[in-house]
Amino acid sequence: MAASVSLFASPHSWIESDAVAQCHQVAALDGMEHVAGMPDLHPGKGAPIGAAMLSSVLYPLLVGSDIGCGIAVFPIALKKPVPEKLAARFPDLDVPVAPEPGEDIPAGYTDGLGTVGRGNHFVELARVQTAFAERAGLRERDLVLIVHSGSRGLGERILREHTEVHGAGPAADPETYLKAHDEAVRWGSLNRRLLAERVALALGAEPAEPIVDQCHNLVEVVDGSKYLHRKGAAPGDGKDVLIAGTRGTPSYVVATHAGREAGWSVAHGAGRKMSRADALKRGKAKHTVEELRRTPVGSYVVCGDRQLLFEEAPTAYKRIEQVIADLVTHGLATPVAVTVPVVTYKTAEPKRRR
Repeated sequence: MAASVSLFASPHSWIESDAVAQCHQVAALDGMEHVAGMPDLHPGKGAPIGAAMLSSVLYPLLVGSDIGCGIAVFPIALKKPVPEKLAARFPDLDVPVAPEPGEDIPAGYTDGLGTVGRGNHFVELARVQTAFAERAGLRERDLVLIVHSGSRGLGERILREHTEVHGAGPAADPETYLKAHDEAVRWGSLNRRLLAERVALALGAEPAEPIVDQCHNLVEVVDGSKYLHRKGAAPGDGKDVLIAGTRGTPSYVVATHAGREAGWSVAHGAGRKMSRADALKRGKAKHTVEELRRTPVGSYVVCGDRQLLFEEAPTAYKRIEQVIADLVTHGLATPVAVTVPVVTYKTAEPKRRR
């Protein structure tokens, strides 16, 4: 008998039938007990993105390769910030950094350390436009660095080692997988801190500790023996999380209060509305590269990869306002602050590479 499936989205939300079908496919797996789809739900490779999946069996494929991917928020103090000038000062975050002597690097993995990665990963300087309450140290007009990145090649290696032997099947030795998984989660958190530190120093600011740092690709042990897989779903059990919009729309810090039916989870972002191929095709028909380097909110986009500019255009994503409204309607989260992009970094410009 298939597990139950709950979808936390309104009829006004853009949810592809393929994504819902993937939820039901996952629900049919051995040991699966419940699948919760968030309002940013969209199809993924082998499993839906924007879902929390509770099972008595651990399935590494449901977490995916970017174990430990998450979003952290760091306060940053800058005098008279001028967006165009700040955009030119961002460092090349595709160039790895060398670890400090004696630094504790999870799994001893140093490849790609301090790099942001491709796809939907980013580092963004943003301004707090609205703070509904002074929470997590956020006040209106404060500046923050938002870092979205994961475990880079480490997570890929862990999943590959599993799939080469077991394919899409369950972990033969959950404890061994979880040990490697936990190292990747720690690596992702460290990497977000290094990225924020690199950008803060390049912009002339002092690095700061994160006020939010939550992972949305991981598996947790709950109820003593159950496995809660999150794929593009942030923890929703009382922690504050940032739910990312796009480089041309706001993001939201929310207080979370999701229960068991929602997999103790909330959305992690706006969620894709178009495939990368569709976004590239439609974007080239509607926009020029220069148009995409400036956004409707007046922010700057640093991206030396023209294809990525189109693939990650704001129009390729769902409306973040609708995602947040769905979370509020279903009682999963309450907004506490809104941030608006000032500079969003994707990849360095070729002319600035060293």
